[in-house]
Amino acid sequence: MARQAARRETPARLRLWVTVTVLTAIALLASTSVLMARVQDQVRAIGEDAAPRAATAADLYFALSDMDAQVARLVLTTGNDSLAGSQIDALGTYRERGRQVDADLQRLMGSGGIVLDLMNDLSIYRERVWQALTAGDGAAGYYTQATNVLHLDLLPAAERLRELSEERLDRAYEAKQATGIGAVASAVALGLLLVGLLLALQIWLARRFRRLFNPALIAATVLTVAVVAPAVTVLIVQEQRLTAARNDSLRPFLALSSARAVSYDAAADTSRYLISDNLAFYKQDFDRKSAFLDGASGLPAAAAGRDVSPYQTDQVLTRWRAYRQAHERILTLADQGRDASAIGYLTGIRRGDAAFDFSYYDAAVAEIAAGRADAFDDAMRTTSQLLTGWPWIPVGVLGMVVLLVPLSVRKRFAEYR
Repeated sequence: MARQAARRETPARLRLWVTVTVLTAIALLASTSVLMARVQDQVRAIGEDAAPRAATAADLYFALSDMDAQVARLVLTTGNDSLAGSQIDALGTYRERGRQVDADLQRLMGSGGIVLDLMNDLSIYRERVWQALTAGDGAAGYYTQATNVLHLDLLPAAERLRELSEERLDRAYEAKQATGIGAVASAVALGLLLVGLLLALQIWLARRFRRLFNPALIAATVLTVAVVAPAVTVLIVQEQRLTAARNDSLRPFLALSSARAVSYDAAADTSRYLISDNLAFYKQDFDRKSAFLDGASGLPAAAAGRDVSPYQTDQVLTRWRAYRQAHERILTLADQGRDASAIGYLTGIRRGDAAFDFSYYDAAVAEIAAGRADAFDDAMRTTSQLLTGWPWIPVGVLGMVVLLVPLSVRKRFAEYR
Protein backbone atom coordinates (compact mmCIF):
# COMPACT_ATOMS: atom_id res chain seq x y z
CA MET A 1 0.00 0.00 0.00
CA ALA A 2 2.89 2.40 0.77
CA ARG A 3 4.43 1.66 -2.60
CA GLN A 4 1.09 2.28 -4.32
CA ALA A 5 0.64 5.57 -2.43
CA ALA A 6 4.14 6.69 -3.39
CA ARG A 7 3.42 5.65 -6.94
CA ARG A 8 0.27 7.80 -7.02
CA GLU A 9 2.10 10.71 -5.36
CA THR A 10 4.99 10.86 -7.84
CA PRO A 11 2.98 11.98 -10.93
CA ALA A 12 1.31 14.70 -8.85
CA ARG A 13 4.63 16.00 -7.60
CA LEU A 14 6.10 15.78 -11.09
CA ARG A 15 3.12 17.67 -12.48
CA LEU A 16 3.61 20.35 -9.83
CA TRP A 17 7.33 20.66 -10.65
CA VAL A 18 6.57 21.05 -14.36
CA THR A 19 3.76 23.56 -13.79
CA VAL A 20 5.80 25.82 -11.48
CA THR A 21 8.84 25.67 -13.78
CA VAL A 22 6.83 26.43 -16.91
CA LEU A 23 4.98 29.31 -15.22
CA THR A 24 8.30 30.76 -14.04
CA ALA A 25 9.68 30.51 -17.58
CA ILE A 26 6.57 32.24 -18.94
CA ALA A 27 6.88 34.99 -16.31
CA LEU A 28 10.55 35.49 -17.21
CA LEU A 29 9.70 35.54 -20.91
CA ALA A 30 6.88 38.09 -20.48
CA SER A 31 8.69 40.42 -18.09
CA THR A 32 11.96 40.43 -20.05
CA SER A 33 10.28 40.94 -23.40
CA VAL A 34 7.90 43.67 -22.19
CA LEU A 35 10.53 45.56 -20.20
CA MET A 36 13.07 45.35 -23.02
CA ALA A 37 10.47 46.78 -25.39
CA ARG A 38 9.75 49.53 -22.85
CA VAL A 39 13.45 50.41 -22.51
CA GLN A 40 13.77 50.45 -26.30
CA ASP A 41 10.81 52.85 -26.59
CA GLN A 42 12.21 55.11 -23.87
CA VAL A 43 15.65 55.23 -25.52
CA ARG A 44 13.93 56.14 -28.79
CA ALA A 45 11.92 58.86 -27.01
CA ILE A 46 15.11 60.35 -25.55
CA GLY A 47 16.95 60.28 -28.87
CA GLU A 48 14.08 61.41 -31.09
CA ASP A 49 12.08 63.72 -28.83
CA ALA A 50 13.41 64.78 -25.41
CA ALA A 51 17.05 65.45 -26.35
CA PRO A 52 16.25 67.17 -29.69
CA ARG A 53 13.70 69.39 -27.91
CA ALA A 54 16.28 70.45 -25.33
CA ALA A 55 18.80 71.18 -28.08
CA THR A 56 16.19 73.07 -30.10
CA ALA A 57 15.23 75.20 -27.10
CA ALA A 58 18.90 76.06 -26.55
CA ASP A 59 19.28 76.86 -30.24
CA LEU A 60 16.22 79.12 -30.11
CA TYR A 61 17.73 81.24 -27.34
CA PHE A 62 20.99 81.54 -29.28
CA ALA A 63 19.25 82.40 -32.59
CA LEU A 64 17.13 85.13 -30.96
CA SER A 65 20.23 86.68 -29.38
CA ASP A 66 22.07 86.73 -32.71
CA MET A 67 19.05 88.15 -34.55
CA ASP A 68 19.14 91.23 -32.36
CA ALA A 69 22.92 91.54 -32.75
CA GLN A 70 22.51 91.56 -36.54
CA VAL A 71 19.74 94.16 -36.36
CA ALA A 72 22.08 96.39 -34.35
CA ARG A 73 24.71 96.03 -37.09
CA LEU A 74 22.11 96.89 -39.73
CA VAL A 75 21.04 100.02 -37.86
CA LEU A 76 24.65 101.16 -37.56
CA THR A 77 25.56 100.53 -41.20
CA THR A 78 22.38 101.75 -42.94
CA GLY A 79 23.14 104.70 -45.23
CA ASN A 80 26.93 104.24 -45.08
CA ASP A 81 28.12 103.10 -48.49
CA SER A 82 31.60 102.29 -47.20
CA LEU A 83 30.06 99.64 -44.91
CA ALA A 84 27.85 98.06 -47.59
CA GLY A 85 29.67 94.73 -47.29
CA SER A 86 29.05 94.58 -43.57
CA GLN A 87 25.41 95.53 -44.09
CA ILE A 88 24.88 92.73 -46.62
CA ASP A 89 26.56 90.26 -44.27
CA ALA A 90 24.36 91.38 -41.35
CA LEU A 91 21.19 91.23 -43.44
CA GLY A 92 21.98 87.71 -44.66
CA THR A 93 22.72 86.52 -41.13
CA TYR A 94 19.55 88.17 -39.79
CA ARG A 95 17.43 86.35 -42.36
CA GLU A 96 19.18 83.06 -41.64
CA ARG A 97 18.59 83.43 -37.90
CA GLY A 98 14.97 84.35 -38.56
CA ARG A 99 14.43 81.12 -40.48
CA GLN A 100 16.23 79.27 -37.69
CA VAL A 101 13.91 80.78 -35.06
CA ASP A 102 10.81 79.90 -37.09
CA ALA A 103 12.00 76.31 -37.57
CA ASP A 104 12.80 75.97 -33.86
CA LEU A 105 9.36 77.22 -32.87
CA GLN A 106 7.72 74.78 -35.26
CA ARG A 107 9.67 71.89 -33.72
CA LEU A 108 8.72 73.06 -30.22
CA MET A 109 4.98 73.21 -30.92
CA GLY A 110 3.11 71.24 -28.30
CA SER A 111 5.05 72.80 -25.43
CA GLY A 112 1.99 74.77 -24.32
CA GLY A 113 0.99 78.39 -24.64
CA ILE A 114 4.57 79.57 -24.18
CA VAL A 115 5.33 78.89 -27.87
CA LEU A 116 2.26 80.84 -28.98
CA ASP A 117 3.30 83.74 -26.76
CA LEU A 118 6.75 83.61 -28.31
CA MET A 119 5.26 83.74 -31.81
CA ASN A 120 3.15 86.75 -30.83
CA ASP A 121 6.10 88.60 -29.33
CA LEU A 122 8.27 87.66 -32.30
CA SER A 123 5.79 89.32 -34.70
CA ILE A 124 5.93 92.50 -32.58
CA TYR A 125 9.72 92.36 -32.54
CA ARG A 126 9.91 91.99 -36.32
CA GLU A 127 7.54 94.91 -36.78
CA ARG A 128 9.80 97.11 -34.61
CA VAL A 129 12.84 95.90 -36.56
CA TRP A 130 11.21 96.82 -39.87
CA GLN A 131 10.37 100.26 -38.47
CA ALA A 132 13.95 100.70 -37.24
CA LEU A 133 15.40 99.83 -40.65
CA THR A 134 13.06 102.18 -42.54
CA ALA A 135 12.75 105.08 -40.10
CA GLY A 136 15.90 106.98 -41.01
CA ASP A 137 16.73 109.33 -38.17
CA GLY A 138 14.26 107.59 -35.85
CA ALA A 139 15.97 104.20 -36.19
CA ALA A 140 17.52 104.30 -32.72
CA GLY A 141 14.15 104.74 -31.02
CA TYR A 142 12.52 101.86 -32.87
CA TYR A 143 15.54 99.64 -32.32
CA THR A 144 15.37 100.35 -28.58
CA GLN A 145 11.75 99.20 -28.63
CA ALA A 146 12.72 96.08 -30.56
CA THR A 147 15.55 95.13 -28.22
CA ASN A 148 13.29 95.76 -25.22
CA VAL A 149 10.77 93.28 -26.63
CA LEU A 150 13.64 90.81 -27.05
CA HIS A 151 14.99 91.18 -23.51
CA LEU A 152 11.72 91.61 -21.64
CA ASP A 153 9.57 89.08 -23.52
CA LEU A 154 11.35 86.86 -26.04
CA LEU A 155 14.49 85.84 -24.19
CA PRO A 156 12.76 85.19 -20.82
CA ALA A 157 10.18 83.03 -22.62
CA ALA A 158 12.93 81.20 -24.52
CA GLU A 159 14.79 80.66 -21.23
CA ARG A 160 11.65 79.20 -19.66
CA LEU A 161 11.16 76.96 -22.68
CA ARG A 162 14.75 75.79 -22.38
CA GLU A 163 14.28 74.98 -18.69
CA LEU A 164 11.07 73.05 -19.40
CA SER A 165 12.76 71.09 -22.19
CA GLU A 166 15.68 70.15 -19.94
CA GLU A 167 13.29 69.12 -17.16
CA ARG A 168 11.44 66.95 -19.67
CA LEU A 169 14.75 65.40 -20.73
CA ASP A 170 15.66 64.66 -17.10
CA ARG A 171 12.27 63.01 -16.53
CA ALA A 172 12.73 60.87 -19.63
CA TYR A 173 16.15 59.73 -18.39
CA GLU A 174 14.79 58.99 -14.91
CA ALA A 175 11.88 56.97 -16.33
CA LYS A 176 14.21 54.93 -18.53
CA GLN A 177 16.60 54.37 -15.64
CA ALA A 178 13.76 53.13 -13.43
CA THR A 179 12.58 50.77 -16.18
CA GLY A 180 16.13 49.50 -16.69
CA ILE A 181 16.62 48.82 -12.98
CA GLY A 182 13.29 46.99 -12.86
CA ALA A 183 14.20 44.96 -15.93
CA VAL A 184 17.57 43.93 -14.47
CA ALA A 185 16.04 43.03 -11.10
CA SER A 186 13.26 41.04 -12.75
CA ALA A 187 15.60 39.20 -15.13
CA VAL A 188 18.05 38.32 -12.36
CA ALA A 189 15.40 37.22 -9.85
CA LEU A 190 13.25 35.21 -12.25
CA GLY A 191 16.31 33.91 -14.10
CA LEU A 192 17.90 32.58 -10.92
CA LEU A 193 14.58 31.11 -9.83
CA LEU A 194 14.09 29.37 -13.17
CA VAL A 195 17.65 28.00 -13.21
CA GLY A 196 17.18 26.82 -9.61
CA LEU A 197 13.92 25.06 -10.51
CA LEU A 198 15.47 23.41 -13.56
CA LEU A 199 18.45 22.17 -11.55
CA ALA A 200 16.21 20.99 -8.69
CA LEU A 201 13.96 19.17 -11.14
CA GLN A 202 17.03 17.54 -12.72
CA ILE A 203 18.24 16.35 -9.28
CA TRP A 204 14.78 15.15 -8.25
CA LEU A 205 14.37 13.15 -11.46
CA ALA A 206 17.84 11.64 -11.04
CA ARG A 207 17.02 10.47 -7.51
CA ARG A 208 13.49 9.34 -8.21
CA PHE A 209 13.98 7.65 -11.58
CA ARG A 210 17.69 6.83 -11.55
CA ARG A 211 18.29 8.99 -14.64
CA LEU A 212 21.53 10.87 -14.12
CA PHE A 213 21.19 13.25 -17.09
CA ASN A 214 18.11 14.74 -18.75
CA PRO A 215 19.18 16.30 -22.09
CA ALA A 216 16.02 18.42 -22.42
CA LEU A 217 16.43 19.94 -18.94
CA ILE A 218 20.14 20.55 -19.53
CA ALA A 219 19.29 22.33 -22.79
CA ALA A 220 16.58 24.37 -21.04
CA THR A 221 19.05 25.40 -18.31
CA VAL A 222 21.70 26.41 -20.85
CA LEU A 223 19.13 28.40 -22.87
CA THR A 224 17.93 30.22 -19.74
CA VAL A 225 21.45 31.27 -18.79
CA ALA A 226 22.18 32.13 -22.43
CA VAL A 227 19.31 34.62 -22.61
CA VAL A 228 19.34 36.07 -19.08
CA ALA A 229 23.07 36.85 -18.87
CA PRO A 230 23.19 38.78 -22.20
CA ALA A 231 19.91 40.55 -21.42
CA VAL A 232 21.25 41.83 -18.09
CA THR A 233 24.53 42.80 -19.77
CA VAL A 234 22.69 44.73 -22.50
CA LEU A 235 20.57 46.59 -19.93
CA ILE A 236 23.62 47.57 -17.88
CA VAL A 237 25.71 48.58 -20.90
CA GLN A 238 22.97 50.70 -22.48
CA GLU A 239 22.44 52.50 -19.16
CA GLN A 240 26.16 53.23 -18.88
CA ARG A 241 26.35 54.48 -22.46
CA LEU A 242 23.34 56.76 -22.16
CA THR A 243 24.50 58.16 -18.83
CA ALA A 244 27.94 58.86 -20.31
CA ALA A 245 26.34 60.43 -23.40
CA ARG A 246 24.26 62.76 -21.24
CA ASN A 247 27.07 63.72 -18.86
CA ASP A 248 29.93 63.91 -21.37
CA SER A 249 28.15 65.18 -24.50
CA LEU A 250 24.57 66.42 -24.08
CA ARG A 251 24.83 68.46 -20.89
CA PRO A 252 28.14 70.06 -21.95
CA PHE A 253 26.56 70.82 -25.35
CA LEU A 254 23.60 72.57 -23.71
CA ALA A 255 25.90 74.48 -21.34
CA LEU A 256 28.06 75.64 -24.24
CA SER A 257 24.98 76.66 -26.24
CA SER A 258 23.84 78.76 -23.29
CA ALA A 259 27.25 80.44 -22.94
CA ARG A 260 27.34 81.01 -26.70
CA ALA A 261 23.98 82.80 -26.58
CA VAL A 262 25.19 85.03 -23.75
CA SER A 263 28.28 85.93 -25.78
CA TYR A 264 26.12 86.91 -28.78
CA ASP A 265 23.94 89.08 -26.57
CA ALA A 266 27.07 90.64 -25.04
CA ALA A 267 28.45 91.37 -28.51
CA ALA A 268 25.16 93.10 -29.37
CA ASP A 269 25.66 95.35 -26.32
CA THR A 270 28.70 96.81 -28.08
CA SER A 271 26.44 97.91 -30.95
CA ARG A 272 23.70 99.04 -28.60
CA TYR A 273 26.18 101.30 -26.83
CA LEU A 274 26.86 103.14 -30.10
CA ILE A 275 23.20 103.27 -31.14
CA SER A 276 22.14 104.70 -27.77
CA ASP A 277 24.77 107.49 -27.83
CA ASN A 278 27.01 105.88 -25.22
CA LEU A 279 24.33 104.92 -22.71
CA ALA A 280 26.21 103.54 -19.69
CA PHE A 281 23.63 100.77 -19.17
CA TYR A 282 24.91 98.83 -22.19
CA LYS A 283 28.51 99.09 -21.03
CA GLN A 284 27.49 97.74 -17.63
CA ASP A 285 25.38 95.02 -19.26
CA PHE A 286 28.35 93.88 -21.36
CA ASP A 287 30.59 93.85 -18.28
CA ARG A 288 28.06 91.72 -16.40
CA LYS A 289 27.78 89.17 -19.23
CA SER A 290 31.52 89.19 -19.80
CA ALA A 291 32.13 88.51 -16.10
CA PHE A 292 29.89 85.47 -16.34
CA LEU A 293 31.62 84.20 -19.49
CA ASP A 294 35.08 84.69 -17.95
CA GLY A 295 34.01 83.15 -14.63
CA ALA A 296 34.44 79.55 -13.55
CA SER A 297 30.89 78.60 -14.58
CA GLY A 298 31.11 80.35 -17.95
CA LEU A 299 33.32 79.57 -20.93
CA PRO A 300 36.16 77.92 -18.94
CA ALA A 301 33.69 75.23 -17.80
CA ALA A 302 31.47 75.07 -20.89
CA ALA A 303 34.36 74.82 -23.37
CA ALA A 304 36.30 72.22 -21.38
CA GLY A 305 35.74 68.50 -20.92
CA ARG A 306 37.04 65.04 -21.63
CA ASP A 307 35.83 65.36 -25.22
CA VAL A 308 37.78 68.58 -25.81
CA SER A 309 41.51 69.07 -26.10
CA PRO A 310 43.19 71.75 -23.96
CA TYR A 311 44.12 73.51 -27.21
CA GLN A 312 40.48 73.81 -28.27
CA THR A 313 39.45 75.20 -24.89
CA ASP A 314 42.35 77.65 -24.95
CA GLN A 315 41.34 78.84 -28.42
CA VAL A 316 37.81 79.65 -27.24
CA LEU A 317 39.05 81.63 -24.24
CA THR A 318 41.81 83.41 -26.16
CA ARG A 319 39.52 84.44 -29.01
CA TRP A 320 36.81 85.65 -26.64
CA ARG A 321 39.34 87.81 -24.80
CA ALA A 322 40.46 89.22 -28.15
CA TYR A 323 36.89 90.29 -28.87
CA ARG A 324 36.59 91.74 -25.36
CA GLN A 325 39.63 93.88 -26.07
CA ALA A 326 38.04 94.96 -29.34
CA HIS A 327 34.94 95.96 -27.39
CA GLU A 328 37.02 98.13 -25.07
CA ARG A 329 38.67 99.81 -28.04
CA ILE A 330 35.30 100.54 -29.65
CA LEU A 331 33.96 102.10 -26.45
CA THR A 332 37.12 104.20 -26.15
CA LEU A 333 36.66 105.50 -29.71
CA ALA A 334 32.99 106.25 -29.04
CA ASP A 335 33.78 108.09 -25.80
CA GLN A 336 36.30 110.21 -27.72
CA GLY A 337 33.55 111.22 -30.16
CA ARG A 338 35.04 109.19 -33.03
CA ASP A 339 31.79 107.42 -33.86
CA ALA A 340 32.63 106.73 -37.51
CA SER A 341 35.86 104.98 -36.55
CA ALA A 342 34.08 103.05 -33.80
CA ILE A 343 31.33 101.90 -36.19
CA GLY A 344 33.84 100.93 -38.86
CA TYR A 345 35.91 98.94 -36.40
CA LEU A 346 32.80 97.26 -34.96
CA THR A 347 31.06 96.29 -38.19
CA GLY A 348 34.00 95.60 -40.47
CA ILE A 349 34.43 92.03 -41.63
CA ARG A 350 38.14 92.16 -42.41
CA ARG A 351 40.79 90.52 -40.25
CA GLY A 352 41.41 92.73 -37.24
CA ASP A 353 37.86 94.13 -37.12
CA ALA A 354 35.64 93.33 -34.14
CA ALA A 355 33.12 91.40 -36.28
CA PHE A 356 35.95 89.21 -37.57
CA ASP A 357 37.28 88.64 -34.05
CA PHE A 358 33.85 87.56 -32.87
CA SER A 359 33.33 85.24 -35.84
CA TYR A 360 36.75 83.74 -35.18
CA TYR A 361 35.76 83.09 -31.55
CA ASP A 362 32.40 81.66 -32.57
CA ALA A 363 34.03 79.24 -35.01
CA ALA A 364 36.00 77.72 -32.11
CA VAL A 365 32.81 77.38 -30.05
CA ALA A 366 30.88 75.89 -32.99
CA GLU A 367 33.59 73.25 -33.52
CA ILE A 368 33.28 72.00 -29.93
CA ALA A 369 29.46 72.16 -30.01
CA ALA A 370 29.31 70.16 -33.25
CA GLY A 371 31.66 67.53 -31.83
CA ARG A 372 29.49 67.11 -28.75
CA ALA A 373 26.29 66.88 -30.79
CA ASP A 374 27.85 64.23 -33.03
CA ALA A 375 29.13 62.27 -30.01
CA PHE A 376 25.65 62.22 -28.46
CA ASP A 377 24.05 61.16 -31.74
CA ASP A 378 26.61 58.35 -32.10
CA ALA A 379 25.90 57.17 -28.54
CA MET A 380 22.16 57.11 -29.19
CA ARG A 381 22.68 55.24 -32.45
CA THR A 382 24.89 52.55 -30.90
CA THR A 383 22.52 52.17 -27.94
CA SER A 384 19.55 51.67 -30.27
CA GLN A 385 21.54 49.07 -32.21
CA LEU A 386 22.47 47.33 -28.96
CA LEU A 387 18.78 46.96 -28.05
CA THR A 388 17.70 45.84 -31.52
CA GLY A 389 15.77 42.57 -31.43
CA TRP A 390 15.74 42.20 -27.66
CA PRO A 391 11.96 42.45 -27.23
CA TRP A 392 11.75 39.25 -29.35
CA ILE A 393 14.88 37.31 -28.42
CA PRO A 394 13.44 36.20 -25.02
CA VAL A 395 10.25 35.07 -26.77
CA GLY A 396 12.18 32.69 -29.04
CA VAL A 397 14.67 31.37 -26.49
CA LEU A 398 12.41 31.08 -23.46
CA GLY A 399 9.61 29.76 -25.66
CA MET A 400 11.89 26.80 -26.35
CA VAL A 401 12.43 26.42 -22.58
CA VAL A 402 8.66 26.28 -22.07
CA LEU A 403 8.47 23.45 -24.62
CA LEU A 404 11.53 21.56 -23.36
CA VAL A 405 10.35 21.26 -19.74
CA PRO A 406 7.22 19.14 -20.49
CA LEU A 407 9.21 17.25 -23.11
CA SER A 408 11.83 16.35 -20.49
CA VAL A 409 9.28 14.49 -18.33
CA ARG A 410 7.06 13.01 -21.02
CA LYS A 411 8.59 9.53 -20.70
CA ARG A 412 8.39 9.66 -16.92
CA PHE A 413 4.63 10.28 -17.05
CA ALA A 414 4.33 7.40 -19.51
CA GLU A 415 5.61 5.01 -16.83
CA TYR A 416 2.44 5.58 -14.82
CA ARG A 417 -0.09 4.84 -17.49
